[in-house]
Amino acid sequence: MELAHSLLLNEEALAQITEAKRPVFIFEWLRFLDKVLVATDVKEKQKKLVEQLTGLISSSPGPPTRKLLAKNLAALYSIGDTFTVFQTLDKCNDIIKNKDDTAAYLPTKLAAVACVGAFYEKMGRMLGSSFPETVNNLLKSLKSAESQGRSEILMSLQKVLNGLGGAAASCHRDIYKNARSLLTDRSMAVRCAVAKCLLELQNEAVFMWTAELENVATLCFKALENSNYGVRVAVSKLLGTVMATALIPKQATVMRQNVKRATLEEVLELMATGFLRGGSGFLKSGGEMLKVGGSVNREVRVGVTQAYVVFVTTLGGQWLERNFATFLSHVLDLVSHPRATQTHVEAVYSRRCVSFILRATVGSLLGEKAQIAAAKDICQAIGKQMKAVEAVVNDTNGENKSGAADVAASQHVMVCALQELGSLVQSLNATASPLIQEPSIGLLETVTSVLLHPSMAARLAAAWCLRCVAVALPFQLTPFLDRCAERLNNLKTSPEAVSGYSFAMAALLGGVHQCPLGIPHAKGKVISIAEDLLRTAAQNSRLSLQRTQAGWLLLGALMTLGPSVVRYHLPKMLLLWRNVFPRSLKELEAEKARGDSFTWQVTLEGRAGALCGKNHKEVVKVHVLIPSVIKAHGAHLKASAAMVRLRLYDILALLPPKTYEALEHDPSSIYLRIPAGEAVPGPLPLGVSVIDASVALFGVVFPHVSYKHRLQMLDHFAECVKQAKGVRQQAVQLNIFTAVLSALKGLAENKSTLGPEEVRKSALTLVMGALDNPNPILRCAAGEALGRMAQVVGEATFIARMAQFSFDKLKSARDVVSRTGHSLALGCLHRYVGGIGSGQHLKTSVSILLALAQDGTSPEVQTWSLHSLALIVDSSGPMYRGYVEPTLSLVLTLLLTVPPSHTEVHQCLGRCLGAIITTVGPELQGNGATISTIRSSCLVGCAITQDHSDSLVQAAAISCLQQLHMFAPRHVNLSSLVPSLCVHLCSSHLLLRRAAVACLRQLAQREAAEVCEYAMSLAKNKRPDRPLNITETGLEGVLFGMLDRETDRKLCSDIHDTLGHMLSSLAVEKLSHWLMLCKDVLAASSGKSATCIFWHDEESEKKDEMDDDTMFTTLGEEDKSKPSVAPRWATRVFAADCLCRIIMLCENANKAHFDLAMARSAKLRNPKNDLLVLHLSDLIRMAFMAATDHSNQLRMAGLQALEDIIKKFASVPEPEFPGHVILEQYQANVGAALRPAFSQDTPSDITAKACQVCSTWIGSEVVSDLNDLRRVHNLLVSSLDKVQAGKGSSSQLYRESATTMEKLAVLKAWAEVYVVAMKIKKEAETKPKRAIKNTDDDDEDFGTVDELPPDSLITLVQPELPILSRLWLAALKDYALLTLPAEFASQLPPDGGAFYTPETIDTARLHYRNSWAPILHAVALWLNSAGFNASESPEEAAAAMPNSQKRASSIMLNQAPGTPPATKSLPEINKDRMHLILGVSIQFLCSPRPEEPVEHVTSCLQALHTLLDSPCARIHIAEDQLLGVELLSVLHRLLLTWDPPSVQLLVTGVVQQIVRAAQDYLQEKRNTLNEDDIKEKETCLVLGEGGETGGLVPGKSLVFAAMELLMFILVRHMPHLSPKMSDSPSHVSAKPQLSEESARLVAATVTILSDLPSLCSPAGCMTILPTILFLITRVLKETAVKSVDNQVSPPVSATLQAIKTIVTLPMAKTEETHKQWTSLIRSTLASVLEYSQPEGTKSILDEVSMLTAIALFLWSASTEIIGVQSLQNGCINRFKNALNSCDPWVQAKCYQLLLSVFQHTNRALSTPYIHSLAPIMVEKLKAVEGNRPNSNTELLAVQEGIKVLETLVALGEEQNRVQLLALLVPTLISYLLNENAFASASTISKDLHEFALQNLMHIGPLYPHAFKTVMGAAPELKIRLETAVRASQASKAKAAARQPPPTIHSVPTIKLKTSFF
Repeated sequence: MELAHSLLLNEEALAQITEAKRPVFIFEWLRFLDKVLVATDVKEKQKKLVEQLTGLISSSPGPPTRKLLAKNLAALYSIGDTFTVFQTLDKCNDIIKNKDDTAAYLPTKLAAVACVGAFYEKMGRMLGSSFPETVNNLLKSLKSAESQGRSEILMSLQKVLNGLGGAAASCHRDIYKNARSLLTDRSMAVRCAVAKCLLELQNEAVFMWTAELENVATLCFKALENSNYGVRVAVSKLLGTVMATALIPKQATVMRQNVKRATLEEVLELMATGFLRGGSGFLKSGGEMLKVGGSVNREVRVGVTQAYVVFVTTLGGQWLERNFATFLSHVLDLVSHPRATQTHVEAVYSRRCVSFILRATVGSLLGEKAQIAAAKDICQAIGKQMKAVEAVVNDTNGENKSGAADVAASQHVMVCALQELGSLVQSLNATASPLIQEPSIGLLETVTSVLLHPSMAARLAAAWCLRCVAVALPFQLTPFLDRCAERLNNLKTSPEAVSGYSFAMAALLGGVHQCPLGIPHAKGKVISIAEDLLRTAAQNSRLSLQRTQAGWLLLGALMTLGPSVVRYHLPKMLLLWRNVFPRSLKELEAEKARGDSFTWQVTLEGRAGALCGKNHKEVVKVHVLIPSVIKAHGAHLKASAAMVRLRLYDILALLPPKTYEALEHDPSSIYLRIPAGEAVPGPLPLGVSVIDASVALFGVVFPHVSYKHRLQMLDHFAECVKQAKGVRQQAVQLNIFTAVLSALKGLAENKSTLGPEEVRKSALTLVMGALDNPNPILRCAAGEALGRMAQVVGEATFIARMAQFSFDKLKSARDVVSRTGHSLALGCLHRYVGGIGSGQHLKTSVSILLALAQDGTSPEVQTWSLHSLALIVDSSGPMYRGYVEPTLSLVLTLLLTVPPSHTEVHQCLGRCLGAIITTVGPELQGNGATISTIRSSCLVGCAITQDHSDSLVQAAAISCLQQLHMFAPRHVNLSSLVPSLCVHLCSSHLLLRRAAVACLRQLAQREAAEVCEYAMSLAKNKRPDRPLNITETGLEGVLFGMLDRETDRKLCSDIHDTLGHMLSSLAVEKLSHWLMLCKDVLAASSGKSATCIFWHDEESEKKDEMDDDTMFTTLGEEDKSKPSVAPRWATRVFAADCLCRIIMLCENANKAHFDLAMARSAKLRNPKNDLLVLHLSDLIRMAFMAATDHSNQLRMAGLQALEDIIKKFASVPEPEFPGHVILEQYQANVGAALRPAFSQDTPSDITAKACQVCSTWIGSEVVSDLNDLRRVHNLLVSSLDKVQAGKGSSSQLYRESATTMEKLAVLKAWAEVYVVAMKIKKEAETKPKRAIKNTDDDDEDFGTVDELPPDSLITLVQPELPILSRLWLAALKDYALLTLPAEFASQLPPDGGAFYTPETIDTARLHYRNSWAPILHAVALWLNSAGFNASESPEEAAAAMPNSQKRASSIMLNQAPGTPPATKSLPEINKDRMHLILGVSIQFLCSPRPEEPVEHVTSCLQALHTLLDSPCARIHIAEDQLLGVELLSVLHRLLLTWDPPSVQLLVTGVVQQIVRAAQDYLQEKRNTLNEDDIKEKETCLVLGEGGETGGLVPGKSLVFAAMELLMFILVRHMPHLSPKMSDSPSHVSAKPQLSEESARLVAATVTILSDLPSLCSPAGCMTILPTILFLITRVLKETAVKSVDNQVSPPVSATLQAIKTIVTLPMAKTEETHKQWTSLIRSTLASVLEYSQPEGTKSILDEVSMLTAIALFLWSASTEIIGVQSLQNGCINRFKNALNSCDPWVQAKCYQLLLSVFQHTNRALSTPYIHSLAPIMVEKLKAVEGNRPNSNTELLAVQEGIKVLETLVALGEEQNRVQLLALLVPTLISYLLNENAFASASTISKDLHEFALQNLMHIGPLYPHAFKTVMGAAPELKIRLETAVRASQASKAKAAARQPPPTIHSVPTIKLKTSFF
């Protein structure tokens, strides 16, 4: 194939390949040429190219090749020289004139015709002079051509007309005359071509829509007779466009000729003729018309229906808006015309047509505002009709003779109008509220009035319409139900009223499942109405039928409300059911004997109704409750369920054949759920439904029936087929086959077998006979049945026998019927048995089918065999790999040769291609020669099918390319695929749009950026023949626009996904673009003009030549080509969701998106940088627009967006105003967005969401002004009043759980605000107090202060706290009860809790689950701050509580509701509260579900932490030790499953609280013991865990539980602590640095560990201390790592503190423990010494921390250590090392620590250290003279050293003082500088000088005698000192002002964080 890619055809390569492959090679070359011609300079090679291309004309090219050939030739001339174009034209004309009529010459002729067309289309007027000859030539050959030639010539004529435009006027009449007769051609393809040709002609030929208008219409009606889909599409487009042009001609043509326009009435009248009278036309006389009783051909009616839609679409949305009333009355007149409703079926058909016209125009062309106006018009039309009907019904004298007929006709008008009204309201959803609220429209009154219409159809339609209104506006649902119930009660005596209002109620109940908020539970009382109707049915024979039907209909509808409602009414239902059916066989017999047809009708109506209600899944149990029937027929359960159903079908079959229809075919469908994708329910007529139901039943029953019965049935079937004759036989056979198929499917699903040989034989005979039945549907069914049988029998011999039978038949048979039937049989065999079961027959099957597919004489055989082949390829999978090449080459050959008019063949070829691609699969990526060939063949196949004219074939091509892209993405050329997909997006074929979007969705998943780029290329180079309208918003904009027009579910979901993928990969880079898109969609309030969005495809306007006409054409058309329907609410909701996703994507992308300063600097660096924070005002505006919309869904989405924005931007500072955040300026917007959500009529879910946003806003601490905060706060206050109103008070519109949701949301919001308020208060208390005015003053003082006083938020919450705390506790109690396991259900209060009712318990659970956590936290805070001291007197409680809650509260205290609650003491109340909180927490923490938000876990832990702050709770948890243990083990479990460090930190906090509580409690106990009896020291010893023996019991020991948990945390963050870990081979010695969070965790853990010994008795201590000390020292070793700034990390300071805590433990030690203790301390110190040994590999050890640890031991545990030589040597060594360290910081610290050791009171400890270390120190300090310090740290080291020396001097005895001073004083003097040196010295040198001087001045007076002695001994010292003193005094006098204060004895500049001494 690569050889074909050259500018000139590679003739050598062509000559070398086989004959069969040449066409493919040529096609591939033409494809390549088509791509490159545009961009190539062809001057040199043009001549050769023309030769090669014209040469191909006479090589009999196939259809795709000729199309490309013509395209290339025309393109070549249009970009190169045009010298030889006339020669080429003449050549073509000669070929066309040729008289050779053989089939062989045909392709050449067709190629020539195609070339002529292409030339004119491309070059138009350049060829002007030659066109009359060309046209005549074409028209001449048109007369003699066969069908392929006719369609090709017509297509060329269309192109000629298109190219020449108005210049071809002289030929217009000729073309019209010749073409019009072909509109009724035998060949459908020719009819399509004529329609397209005439469509082109009408652009310029004025006579077509003036003088000839009627004739054109008649021709179109005739063309529609017996037409197929393609013809209907083409002809309806022609008819609709001509009519639209006649009404509003194109301006250019009007300017040229003076034209008489048609009026709207004339045009509509013409179209109506087609609809009502069809092609029989207007030419017959009236009398004849009346005689023709024949109804209009269905195809004509459908075609005209489509033409109406084209007509309106062409005129556009604005036209429709202006003329809607006229149009509506016209369309409704159609359906009321007697000609449209001659028979019942025809009436249904006409109604379907009219509904389609309305839906397709009103539904998609009008924007929301215009749709509301249209709904008003429809309403008026209904009202007018109803008035007329009422006039007839009330006219008792019968003056109005034709009245009855009018009423009958009016029902159809009603049905159409009401269905459209319902659909409109449903699509408008909540935006339709103005319709309901404007009394002038009176929509509800009008629709309700139709409920009394005499016709059942109209009543049902009205009920359906009401259901639509209620689903769109759920707040209407409850009032509607009430109104209907009331009227039903008042009008019990009118049959219509009973029927109509019960229909309405049933419909409304059926709609409840679409309203998330539901209806109040009490509305389930419908059952009493139903019961009443059924009881009174027998009283009045005039009403009995209606009452029976109504009663059962209502009960059936009630069943759809689900188990929670039905549960309550089951007993009553069962009673009613039992009464409907005869109790016993005897009764049954008696019943049969009596009764006329009417009583039977009533009885059966009742039974059918009863069964209908029963057939609901929720109550299947009830099937068993017809004991009598079952007893009589053997109590076999499966059979019994079937009996009940069979009974239903018998009953339905017995019903008198009344003509119900459409919705009235089965009234129950008014409340059942509609199958997805349908807008209005349309059950089939009764007779059909009965058969359908029995077929379904047969399939269910068959697998459970014995073989004997199976055989009987099959034989019976065979007999039935024989008996029946003619048309009836076909019908019987079809029903039988469907039943058999359904049975076989049932067997396969049940994995059971068909049965013994005779059953199989019988089945086989039945099936085989139908394989060559002339009816194609039967052949299909037989093939399927054969495959299913093979699957069910599953024996190789059986399969082989069947396959062989078909093989033989196919080899011998010549007739089309048996060849098609048996080829399908083969396909089905393989399909159902699968590749492995049928593998051995694969070769034969494939070879036979390949042979059949080549039978060019019969397209039908080709279609069936290719379809079977596709089935085989699909089912064989990899086993087919060997046959891929031959199959592919056949597919290509057929694609290149089969005429495009055989669309079925091409569709099957596309299917085969797809199956082959799937079979080869991922192999397609390979580079081997065979794979490359397969791949390029697939691509060629896709290219051919892509170019086909049929939409299904194009759709198949797209899915093939999609598969290819999945397996070999590199080889699919997106630059050509994407634009072609974009063009299909505006196709009029749903399937094609679906395929295109599905493909785009897949492409966007991987390569969104490329897809968008290639789509934009369409916008840049617009082509006139492409009607797509991609503007600067790109493909995304087009997809958003599609969302407004498309109604298909799958398509819309794919569009959502595609946009989602694009958003994910592009939104962050192209932020402004995407935000702009969302903003445009959201900003489209309904205010825009409501014209249509339509990719405007008036060819004329785009294709007109650039001449004087053009300026006129553009004038009127401009406004229509833009998408101008304002985005509908569903699209706006999607845009709001996109907004939230963009925010989330930015969050994951870059911090700068949420930092204004960073963003601005990034923007300055590169203006292309686009960051979210710069668009904040847009974000707020969008969220605001959405949150304040009419549509409830959009309000939800807007509030969600607002919440996201607040959360993400709350802490972003405003760089220009330090101390402020950027959200502050949007306070007003946020408040305004929230206010409407709190109005009285807002649905609960929106109010709930708004509460959430309020609390987020208040808690975000954005607002600093109390008055501003009040605005939002007041909203919460108002909703709190609602909550207090209690359960039953407000007039309820929704289900009780909706109220639960709203109330809990309010409480949750308050809880969140309170939590934040307390947090701020706490922070303010811990901050150092600033001098501000006393906060007890009135708040008003702070209005002026910018800064909020810290407790202002709490001042807002404080007044509500008494109420809130009570409500919070009540909610928590509810939650606690609702989380009880099922087995404790009996403990639940019978009439619900404080905020839920027992009926809605299941939905209430969810709402509690969402809100309990913040409430728990708030309650804990409240109890901790004040609550434990607050007990409420019952009077207060009663005053503040509504009744329902009083009941609930008494239940909670487990008392009978009557008795006054006994006042509990405060401790008891507190104990209850404690149990409640701990219970809820422990229950939750035991096993939080993984999808639980982490906030719930943190709230719960914070609540526990807060609770344990209060003494009351501490005592409670410490008294009952098991409680603490339980809590600890639950926390341990939590840690196993929840990773986030935040959770772990909170857990350690709670553990610490528990340990502290235990410590306090124990201390208290010890203290009381000590006071009681000081003598009994022994008892004191055993206090604490471990007692005398020291044993800890797991599960009972708090210490053990705590250690388990702490150990877990330590090992998780420092895995090498675990001996298991460090021994394992995978253990790596390099340890990662702990993260900051881990460090904090480890520190907290160590601190708690060190507290544990205090909970134990001495013996217990000895049990746990080894472990604790081991862990602490290991942590010290791991974490004591030197840092750059000498900071001590939290774990290190924690370990040091811990060592101090443990070493200084105050223990009354017995002999035994003392020994253990000493050895423990010694070994610990030994470990520390060992760890502090510097290792080569380790990161540098922090010597200071290690020395500190050693010093701690020396200082605190002196007694245990004294005299242990090895330890002493070790310690001294470490100090020596530190003194000799090169780091002055270490020296300084070492001096500090030595100071503490030297000063130790126990001389025995300090003396050895002084002896060994003092000399080294003196040496070090003396050396400073020669090496003065250069930095502050070095200076500090010297100063610290001197301090130690001074201390030694002080410690020494008097007699040694002189010697000691002789060491100190000379050292100090050596630090002094002489005057010259002082001037030039560094500041640090000067500081040292000053320090030394000051110290000397200080020492002199202290030890005068010794000082003198020393000074006297060394005169040079004295001189230096005196000089220095003098200089110092002089400089002081001279520069007192400049002298900086001396730095002596100031606090050391660097200090350990924690003081350990």
